[in-house]
Amino acid sequence: MRHGTDAQIMAEVNERALIRKIAWRTLPLILLSFFVALVDRANISFAAATMNADLGFSETVYGIGASVFFLGYALLEVPSNLLLAKFGARVWLARIMLTWGVISILTAFVHMPWHFYAMRFALGVAEAGFYPGVILYLSSWFPGEHRAWAISRFYVALPLSYVVMGSIAAPLLAMHGWLGLHGWQWLLIVEGLPSVLLALVLIAALPDRPETAPWLDKRERGWLADVLAREAAAAGPPSHSVLHALTNRFVLMLGCANALNYIAINAVVFSAPKLLAQGTGLDVAGVGRVVSAGGVAIALGVLVVSMLAGRTTARTLVTYAGLMGLAAAGLALLWLGGTGASTIAGYVLYIAAAQTAGMLPLAVVSRLIPAGDRPAGLAMANTISQGGGFLGPITWGVLADATGSYQLGVALLIPVSLTAAAVALAVRARSLRAG
Repeated sequence: MRHGTDAQIMAEVNERALIRKIAWRTLPLILLSFFVALVDRANISFAAATMNADLGFSETVYGIGASVFFLGYALLEVPSNLLLAKFGARVWLARIMLTWGVISILTAFVHMPWHFYAMRFALGVAEAGFYPGVILYLSSWFPGEHRAWAISRFYVALPLSYVVMGSIAAPLLAMHGWLGLHGWQWLLIVEGLPSVLLALVLIAALPDRPETAPWLDKRERGWLADVLAREAAAAGPPSHSVLHALTNRFVLMLGCANALNYIAINAVVFSAPKLLAQGTGLDVAGVGRVVSAGGVAIALGVLVVSMLAGRTTARTLVTYAGLMGLAAAGLALLWLGGTGASTIAGYVLYIAAAQTAGMLPLAVVSRLIPAGDRPAGLAMANTISQGGGFLGPITWGVLADATGSYQLGVALLIPVSLTAAAVALAVRARSLRAG
């Protein structure tokens, strides 16, 4: 039992110092884990530069393989998040990392299209629940007004993954012939190993919840519990129904907004090395530098947006809509360009705006639904988002095979991004009416 009034507890606790303490104890491991997940998910885009030729894969085959990751991911998203709520973040996130690391390594040994499809689907199943699970985990540590800031600090792993992949892809591909393996095989093996090792670190070092953290004193635990309880009360009583949480209007609308965003993101990301090579004439190392530059641009975008958005849901949603408008402008520049400079500028603008926007919808969902509905609600919003991830690469691959270029695909993604902006503004209007 705590002693003293809520006002006394608030006066005794330095809020900023407490948030910094929590951030240093939780976010570095989460950031590193997310970074490894992103590398293992997207390293296939660099491997494809030589893998497709070695194995005789067409753009359609590769697009299907890139897409089925998101099918496996989406199907297991909600069950995985419910299990995380049951077993705790430390154990469940470590389990996720261990399995996806092993599967990522095994992908290096595929020989036929169905092997490729099976491993990508299995990788999605293994990683299911990681991102919404992290948002759920952070929701138990950071009050709502600090949550977007906290998410932005671990989301920096996304641009870091671009920088690292762009820097090390060429040296790893150059290992072609070592021990009888292709360069793309070495790329998948070397980049898969860290997640296996990190799973062991995570289970030993990640704190589960504030109530059991020895580095928080009673006053700090009390303050945090009071703030989170007030936020939970303001969001309304939990439905105590998984179905109700899954069909919450804000869950569905924000999930759809981000699904539209991910249709475009995953189409571009999984073909970025080839798209940039065609548009600029650069070799693998040169393309890697452009991808790294995109990562730096995302990092800047994340830092700027974390200062502009987060205090209120209305501001966050307006920021999301603005970013999607910038993403559409980047796609238009890619489509209308025709020079190496315009291709690079369009890609960097698009990837910075779209990927930065991707961190915001689940942060908003976590504030608009009751705490008891978050495990299912956050997972459902991300499941819908990953549906877009499934549709994007496969459609993109079919269009590329049919037309011989990526131009038509880029053009079709412009209205998709603008529609995502419109949905976010509709959510803003409904949230303001709901009070």
